Amino acid sequence: MAASELYTKYARIWIPDPEVVWKSAELLKNYKPGDKVLHLRFEDGKDLEYKLDPKSKELPPLRNPDILVGENDLTALSYLHEPAVLHNLKVRFIDSKLIYTYCGIVLVAINPYEQLPIYGEDIINAYSGQNMGDMDPHIFAVAEEAYKQMARDERNQSIIVSGESGAGKTVSAKYAMRYFATVSGSASDANVEEKVLASNPIMESIGNAKTTRNDNSSRFGKYIEIGFDKRYRIIGANMRTYLLEKSRVVFQAEEERNYHIFYQLCASAALPEFKTLRLGNATYFHYTKQGGSPVIDGIDDAKEMTNTRRACSLLGIIDSYQMGIFQILAAILHLGNVSFTSRDADSCTIPPKHEPLSIFCDLMGVEYEQMAHWLCHRKLATATETYIKPISKLQAVNARDALAKHIYANLFNWIVGHVNEALHSTMKQHSFIGVLDIYGFETFEINSFEQFCINYANEKLQQQFNMHVFKLEQEEYMKEQIPWTLIDFYDNQPCINLIEAKLGILDLLDEECKMPKGSDNSWAQKLYNTHLNKTSLFEKPRLSNKAFIIKHFADKVEYQCEGFLEKNKDTVYEEQIQVLKSSKLKMLSELFLDVKAISPTSATPSGRTPLSRTAVKPAKSKTVQASKEHKKTVGHQFRNSLQLLMETLNATTPHYVRCIKPNDFKFPFMFDEKRTVQQLRACGVLETIRISAAGFPSRWTYQEFFSRYRVLMKQKDVLGDRKQTCKNVLEKLILDKDKYQFGKTKIFFRAGQVAYLEKIRSDKLRAACVRIQKTIRGWLMRKKYLRMRKAAITVQRYVRGYQARCLATFLRRTRAALIIQKFQRMYTIRKRYRRTRKATVVLQSYSRGYIARKQYRKMLREHKATVIQKRVRGWLARLHYHRTLEAIVYLQCCYRRMMAKRELKKLKIEARSVEHYKKLNFGMENKIMQLQRKIDEQSKDSKSLLEKLTSLEVVYRLETEKLKSDVERLKTSEEEAKNATNRVLSLQEEITRLQKELLQTQSEKKSIQDKAEIYKQETDQLVLELKDQNTLLKKEKDELNHRIQDQAKEMTDAMEKRLMEETKQLELDLNDERLRYQNLLNEFSRLEERYDDLKDEMKLMVNISKPGRKRTDSTHSSNESEYTYSSEITEAEDFPMRMEEPSEKKAPLDMSLFLKLQKRVTELEQEKQSLQDELDRKEEQVLRAKAKEEERPQMRGAELEYESLKRQELESENKKLKNELNELRKALIEKSAPGVSAPGAPAYRVLLEQMTSVSEELEVRKEEVLILRSQLMSQKEAIPPKDDKNTMTDSTILLEDVQKMKDKGEIAQAYIGLKETNRSSLQDCHLLNEDGELWLVYEGLKEANRLLESQLQTQKRSHDNELEALRGEIQGLKEENNRQQQLLAQNLQLPPEARIEASLQHEITRLTNENLYYEELYADDPMKYQSYRISLYKRMIDLMEQLEKQDKTVRKLKKQLKVFAKKIDELEVGQMENISPGQIIDEPIHPVNIPRKEKDFQGMLEYKKEDEPKLVKNLILDLKPRGVAVNLIPGLPAYILFMCVRHADYLNDDQKVRSLLTSTINGIKKILKKRGDDFETVSFWLSNTCRFLHCLKQYSGEEGFMKHNTTRQNEHCLTNFDLAEYRQVLSDLAIQIYQQLVRVLENILQPMIVSGMLEHETIQGVSGVKPTGLRKRTSSIADEGTYTLDSIIRQLNTFHSIMCQHGMDPELVKQVVKQMFYIIGAVTLNNLLLRKDMCSWSKGMQIRYNVSQLEEWLRDKNLMTSGAKETLEPLIQAAQLLQVKKKTDEDAEAICSMCNALTTAQIVKVLNLYTPVNEFEERVTVSFIRTIQMRMRDRKDSPQLLMDAKHIFPVTFPFNPSSLALETIQIPASLGLGFLTRV
Repeated sequence: MAASELYTKYARIWIPDPEVVWKSAELLKNYKPGDKVLHLRFEDGKDLEYKLDPKSKELPPLRNPDILVGENDLTALSYLHEPAVLHNLKVRFIDSKLIYTYCGIVLVAINPYEQLPIYGEDIINAYSGQNMGDMDPHIFAVAEEAYKQMARDERNQSIIVSGESGAGKTVSAKYAMRYFATVSGSASDANVEEKVLASNPIMESIGNAKTTRNDNSSRFGKYIEIGFDKRYRIIGANMRTYLLEKSRVVFQAEEERNYHIFYQLCASAALPEFKTLRLGNATYFHYTKQGGSPVIDGIDDAKEMTNTRRACSLLGIIDSYQMGIFQILAAILHLGNVSFTSRDADSCTIPPKHEPLSIFCDLMGVEYEQMAHWLCHRKLATATETYIKPISKLQAVNARDALAKHIYANLFNWIVGHVNEALHSTMKQHSFIGVLDIYGFETFEINSFEQFCINYANEKLQQQFNMHVFKLEQEEYMKEQIPWTLIDFYDNQPCINLIEAKLGILDLLDEECKMPKGSDNSWAQKLYNTHLNKTSLFEKPRLSNKAFIIKHFADKVEYQCEGFLEKNKDTVYEEQIQVLKSSKLKMLSELFLDVKAISPTSATPSGRTPLSRTAVKPAKSKTVQASKEHKKTVGHQFRNSLQLLMETLNATTPHYVRCIKPNDFKFPFMFDEKRTVQQLRACGVLETIRISAAGFPSRWTYQEFFSRYRVLMKQKDVLGDRKQTCKNVLEKLILDKDKYQFGKTKIFFRAGQVAYLEKIRSDKLRAACVRIQKTIRGWLMRKKYLRMRKAAITVQRYVRGYQARCLATFLRRTRAALIIQKFQRMYTIRKRYRRTRKATVVLQSYSRGYIARKQYRKMLREHKATVIQKRVRGWLARLHYHRTLEAIVYLQCCYRRMMAKRELKKLKIEARSVEHYKKLNFGMENKIMQLQRKIDEQSKDSKSLLEKLTSLEVVYRLETEKLKSDVERLKTSEEEAKNATNRVLSLQEEITRLQKELLQTQSEKKSIQDKAEIYKQETDQLVLELKDQNTLLKKEKDELNHRIQDQAKEMTDAMEKRLMEETKQLELDLNDERLRYQNLLNEFSRLEERYDDLKDEMKLMVNISKPGRKRTDSTHSSNESEYTYSSEITEAEDFPMRMEEPSEKKAPLDMSLFLKLQKRVTELEQEKQSLQDELDRKEEQVLRAKAKEEERPQMRGAELEYESLKRQELESENKKLKNELNELRKALIEKSAPGVSAPGAPAYRVLLEQMTSVSEELEVRKEEVLILRSQLMSQKEAIPPKDDKNTMTDSTILLEDVQKMKDKGEIAQAYIGLKETNRSSLQDCHLLNEDGELWLVYEGLKEANRLLESQLQTQKRSHDNELEALRGEIQGLKEENNRQQQLLAQNLQLPPEARIEASLQHEITRLTNENLYYEELYADDPMKYQSYRISLYKRMIDLMEQLEKQDKTVRKLKKQLKVFAKKIDELEVGQMENISPGQIIDEPIHPVNIPRKEKDFQGMLEYKKEDEPKLVKNLILDLKPRGVAVNLIPGLPAYILFMCVRHADYLNDDQKVRSLLTSTINGIKKILKKRGDDFETVSFWLSNTCRFLHCLKQYSGEEGFMKHNTTRQNEHCLTNFDLAEYRQVLSDLAIQIYQQLVRVLENILQPMIVSGMLEHETIQGVSGVKPTGLRKRTSSIADEGTYTLDSIIRQLNTFHSIMCQHGMDPELVKQVVKQMFYIIGAVTLNNLLLRKDMCSWSKGMQIRYNVSQLEEWLRDKNLMTSGAKETLEPLIQAAQLLQVKKKTDEDAEAICSMCNALTTAQIVKVLNLYTPVNEFEERVTVSFIRTIQMRMRDRKDSPQLLMDAKHIFPVTFPFNPSSLALETIQIPASLGLGFLTRV
């Protein structure tokens, strides 16, 4: 397909952009040939018409499909060009935070300017042993590839790290060396790898400095050769340096620093040992303050100084030499402060007693006068005489700086030499890996001699790189048999010739330096004359005559000629050197003596110390050129060293690392496209791409192509031959055959063809998706339509029926309404009439009565008004009269008083005058006369009156008498009236009193009523208040109750939580302690193995030295036993130590150390045991509560054990019978005469056949009898036991429901904690109890606590009673069990006929006893007893029937046996008749089979002391685990060994016990060392070691281990020795075996895990294969040699079956399975985190399916409780993370809550690595990842990225007693232990 055909609508292309270099756009129209304009649309929505170049007519580069973006290898891109490379790097760096990317054979490393957690030891272990293409790009992958090729190809390797300053070259080289040091280790104990790593701080301090581009820029190039031996372990290293930037010592640009060591010295000036250096702040010295930036952010120079000194010490630089180095460096700083004073234009002087110079001289040990003199003068030598000439101030300053540079350069070379001496190895170097850390291509505004040399070196390296890439491409084409066409690539040989050829730039520079008056200008003119206009690579600037331009492979660079000659000559005055050579400082003289042989006047700029190199051309002899070598210029020396470097690199296999600096501001994860493209062009990455793109860059294997593009094939196209299928399909898809080539194993594609195939594939998938969507949507719509139609019909039917029913209802209701209305209206009218009539009559009666009453009241009112008016008017008239009369009288009085007063006044006036008296007297006479007249008249009146009075008195007397009579009469009446009146008064008084009392009563009643009302109101109010208060109190009570409950719950939860936390913490501490202890054991075992290896090597050396002497295995084993025996001797017991060889004298020292460690471990174990005992007590209490449920399984287990014992006895008896029968047959054959053998042979064979059939039938009957016994026992177990469940009180249930505690100990602890909590809160209660509420709450809590306490006490009592009852019942059952065992033992001793009868009799007796027991039990309930009797009768009937059948069978067998016995006797008699008497005497009499009683064995094995090695050899060393596991009982060797120990204990022979145990332990160690990689052997001896340990515990006599023993087993306990110390040794041995078992299974599983769990497609077709580039990964297709999930499951089945066959403890099996699953999960997750191609949705589905298969395996094996599933939780969550939605905030929240087993780093890593396999998937956005990080910033988890796959969980060996009786164990003859005797 033509490239122009791909430029269709919606195709995406790249167009140049001045800001971002390349910008993406989308075509809006199809491109047609001849179009001059492309219609584009940018991603931001803007449209553009892009004009094509009319001359070249080149189309813009196409953009790769999104599915290919972000690939690990740039060569996997379909379109290989600059914008594709740039975009891929940007996406990986910015979006995925991936700094490494492959570009073919090159690793591109982008500096993140941030510490990343991807360089830990776990990452190193993950990359170790992996193929380079199987893991994500990493510097460790390159290092592993180099290490692997060195071992595989037997060829030296080189890693070339290049890049500009600040790109991270030094760090990359450092990590590569760290990888080699970690992976390979060292071949000796000299810690060479640590020394190699320790050289970095030293070289960085003296060779690195801060620049504007990098805070730790290497200012020299170095090539480190790391040497390896034949086993590929590091044995040493060698370092070569190139072109140290000496000018930095005396000059630094703005914002730059001098070398780090100077600032480290200044920062450490306050140290006591540095006081003599007289240093100060860095700003004080001229050589450190010029840059103005003495401090680097985040760097502590004092701390770095400590690291530097520590590294010097590690490399063997002693303290005196270190102080000498610091002294010289301090002297350089003081030398820089030396100032000069001009005397004239040509001379200068130093001030007298100049302090900086005097300090310099003191530190350097030279004379002040000489140094001051020669700093201001120089010596000129001619042919005849010598002149001393003063120099100017400028020349003096230059000479001072040259001296400082020269001293520093020599010191640098001296340090490099000593580092090489420290890294040098005396062992022979087999191969090496070189790490080249060299400066990259540099171009600045002002480029000088240093940049020229750097760019020259990069030209040479680029040429070597191009040739290597070209060579690899050619090899690939040749291997695949693809026609090779020469690819045109850039050859920079002309540029190299321009620099180094004859009359080249360096040649002309050296020639100019030899000229007496040579200058930079004259050299520039020579350059112009020689090269200008003669080569296109050399140009002259337009505006300068002192510069030149060279067109390098990366860019044009303009060099300034100024300073070239001086730097090339590197002149130092000889007189100053001589003064330094005469120094008293020893180190300084050594410094210049070392370089005397090389250059007396100038330092070697490369800093090389000549050392031997491997696989490099030998250095030429320098004796001839020694005199001329000092004349070599810097350029010439650099060219020679560069040539040596190129020879070294050409002799090795190179690996390339190109470091890229993403921005100039050192911002983390900031990508500057311009700077990146510039570096990509300069480092050769784009050249690699161009070379690849020129041929067939895309390469697919046939299987990968078929898997990926299977969708493009039809069924008929698929053939059995994958290669032919791919060819047929490609010929149809791509018509142009030049676009692809078929190789032997791969298909080669031109650039863009993969994108075309991907487009066809995506179109096909899209069309398929559209068709599927169309079909599904049509089906859904049809289904929806049918459903809607059916629903509509149904709705219509129901609606119409509803409407009809509604109409009928309406009609019925209307008719009913009419009838109801008729009657209702009639009833209403009638009712209304009656009510109106009745109301009218009532109204009339009331109105008439009212009118009459009103009229009456009116009349009465008028009458009363008239009376009232009368009375009122009279009263008013009288009142008016009285008032008027009173007023008149009052007026008269007033008037008369007034007139009298006036008259009196006048009389007083007249009396005072004469006239008055006269008048007075004049009137008096008249008055007197008048008065006399009056008196007379009055006297007359008085007389008349007296007369009248006398008449009246008479009348009066008469009247008086009359009246007296009347009075008397009246008196009598009066008295009567008085009496009546008195009575009336009394009545009135009584009435008044009564009225008063009534009023009082009424008032009291009213008051009482008022009071009652008030009281009622108050009472009501009080009731309301009380109700309110009651409500409040209830609420408060409820609140308090809730609060109390909440507090109790919180306290309970808190206590449970605290208890759980403490338990977890104790478990964690216990596990940590176990882990530390087991790690210590592991280290000890490693040291022990190392010791044994060294001892074996020494023995081997002795054997080699004495070839005639050889040692056998038995000798070796005896020595081993003696060695261990001696190690077990304690200090308290002084036994003679027997050592046969002097080589073993070191054993007691090591073993004493072991005993000390063992003592310490014993103390720790005791502490651990106390904690374990506490946990065990709680577990035992829980187990006691479950004793009811455990009774029957235990009984059943005991029965099964005794059934097995019985079966063994029967088998042994059967074997005896068979042996006797065989002997009888032999005897018959031997006794048969030759003469009668022929006639009697048929009868004899018939007899034998009948005997065989009878014996077989007898065995069958025996089995039936045993089955009958087992049925009887099972029926016995089927009888329901005593039901004690009713004895459980309600408080127990309440306690179980409320407290949720395990046992009474936890309840008591919880109660104590509650009381302590209440006590502790009492003080705070007094402080906070202001209103009394808290006190009330506290009182309530106390009451609640008392209640709980009482409940706890009652519950405790009931619980104790229940436990006692259960214990009593258990004890009874145990006694019954023991009795049954005794009866069974007695039955076993009876003859077979009597056994059945005895067992049946015993069964009848037992049933009778049970009958009596249940009769008493069911005495109160006769119905239950009746049902029980019926069931019992049925069982008895069944038993009787079975007994009758067995009796019949036994009688039949007895008859047959008698018949055959008679026949045998007759045959023997017939044979005896034919034998002579002599023969009878000579023939041995056949022994008669006399049954005898079996001996009662004690479960011990007796052996002789000299048989101990044979016992160990036969039972341990020569034992085959497979035969034992299949044919014998599990743990048989352990039982045999323990029975031997028991016999030694029985004899009280401590030496025999000690010797046997020591030999056993040594034998196990020896067999494990010999066959330690065999899982079956390790598992077998782990099982037997644990069983041996359990036996030592079970029969130790300690009560804690004797709980489950039988009485017989308790009798077998050890009596004389306490073997607790040996139990600890065995426990340690078991731990070591367990760790070895884990390592073995890890080594077996490791190759399977990644392939089976990740790479293999268990669900075929879910995921497709993507292009992988040059470095192919392991195929996911299940080839014949690849591992699958089934392989892992088969291996797990193998492991599990082996462990079960060996009788390993179930708990130990669970721990092993948990460890296996942890390894599987950790390795899988680690590889997932390091492989971008595995992080996809389909791979998540595959992982989840694989995990489900593993879980199914756990369920099948009943191992779900082992904790193995929990170890897979991180892997499960990672798989779920790959499949969940990753868009919205809700998704982020769901992810945060779901992934609790993953760390934040792991979650972010998975999200960054998530890669769509198909175009339908979407990538994870950066904003979503930041959202995840923000949500998880508060989570405190480990920053470690990978899981520790080497982690081993602490192992425990729970005590597991055996129910097997020792006396019943039989020793098979196959073990060869006939020398053992059962006791």
